[in-house]
Amino acid sequence: MKANLKKIEGNWDAGYALDKHSIRSTFTGNNEYGHPTFETERTEVGEAVYQLKYQSDWLQVEPLADAVVEHIVPKFGAIGLVIPVPASRTRVRQPVNEVAEAVAKKVEVHSFERIVTKLPAVGTNVSLKDLSTKEEKISALEDRFTITDVITENGLWSVLVVDDLFDTGATMEAVCKGLRNYAKIDKIYVATLTWK
Repeated sequence: MKANLKKIEGNWDAGYALDKHSIRSTFTGNNEYGHPTFETERTEVGEAVYQLKYQSDWLQVEPLADAVVEHIVPKFGAIGLVIPVPASRTRVRQPVNEVAEAVAKKVEVHSFERIVTKLPAVGTNVSLKDLSTKEEKISALEDRFTITDVITENGLWSVLVVDDLFDTGATMEAVCKGLRNYAKIDKIYVATLTWK
């Protein structure tokens, strides 16, 4: 899968996104419910993420994991485990968890989806994607991520945190902030499939 890497900065040791999500999006009018519709051109990675997340095309998991392993993993030091960023929406199968698990298998380490847990928002139904600034997102994410000690072995582990989309970085920073307080974590590397 073709990639156009972008270095992403934050409170982690190193991080990259595979490619931009969308190349262009053109308004095509409103649908029968009055909602705007768009014709969107995506990168190869962006289209794969779209098909996985919104069309439940699980055949996209392996090519996306292969792209992470081929293009991003070699930029980092040794990885001891993989952690998916918790999803913002409940699904029977979580796309990011599936990609993280596939990446972990390919680099022959474990994926731990229970280390980081996202607590439900209290007193608001506003989705993060409906907030416009990083500050609003940081405020909405305050104290929403908890860390559970599920690593049974002793030692320090360098982790690869995997997510599907990098926008302001607020979610990734909140996750990494929590991981910095986990005594068994050493280096934190991040990989996102796309950036906005």
